[in-house]
Amino acid sequence: MENVIITILGSGTCVPSLQRSSPSVIIETRSAKVLFDLGAGTIRRLLEAGITIFDVTHILLTHFHPDHTAELVPFIFSTKYPGTYRQRTPFIIGGSRGIKDFYNGLRNVYGQWIELDHDLIRFIEFDTVSADRCHDDGFDIVTLPLKHIASSVGFRIETDDGLRIVYTGDTDVCDNVVALAEDADILICEAALPDRLKVDGHLTPSHAGDIASTARVKTLILTHFYPECDDVDMEAQCRKTYTGPLVLARDLMQFELNRAGMRLLRQGL
Repeated sequence: MENVIITILGSGTCVPSLQRSSPSVIIETRSAKVLFDLGAGTIRRLLEAGITIFDVTHILLTHFHPDHTAELVPFIFSTKYPGTYRQRTPFIIGGSRGIKDFYNGLRNVYGQWIELDHDLIRFIEFDTVSADRCHDDGFDIVTLPLKHIASSVGFRIETDDGLRIVYTGDTDVCDNVVALAEDADILICEAALPDRLKVDGHLTPSHAGDIASTARVKTLILTHFYPECDDVDMEAQCRKTYTGPLVLARDLMQFELNRAGMRLLRQGL
């Protein structure tokens, strides 16, 4: 029976915070360490979780906003250090169509400092119009375009052992986010602002709860909290629409998932 480890590296936003780094989650399967987004603070949180940049096998970006991509350059640059470069094994950077152009734009700015040997880095571009899927060693990566910006996609990991973990990144209410989350063991879903402060392109707790209920999600983890969320009862707002297991994410919170269920390994900050 496979055990998958899920660690919340960043539960915050673009707003600097000692408690909440910008969005990032890492999922450790039997064969891979899959990093979703890497906003500011991600690399430090990886180290605090006992993971180095050389352990990461996949970087999957939900979209190209700075709070979700800010440490891509430091991540790649760190591997260029001569003392550690030989430790770097091949890894994948995945995102919506345009991920290669995004990287090339960064390379135009930073030049050789973020250029790696071609056999070390591979890009995967996912469709921004319809569902997409690719198979890796022991799991599938499934994507659907979501309602935030044109490049936004959400990710679903389906292991060969039948586990299903969904990470939305940023999104508004849409049919695709429900489809992506359908029957998921864990839905890691943004709830950026309280219900009364709803803005276009983001969810609130009650919206996230409604998505989880409609999709028959087993456990809902809310994340991507702006400071305004600290002043309200986010759990109570989510409970208007969702009655299942619910977690409010904290940085360095860690879970273990297998076919027997999910258990908390670390409380986080």
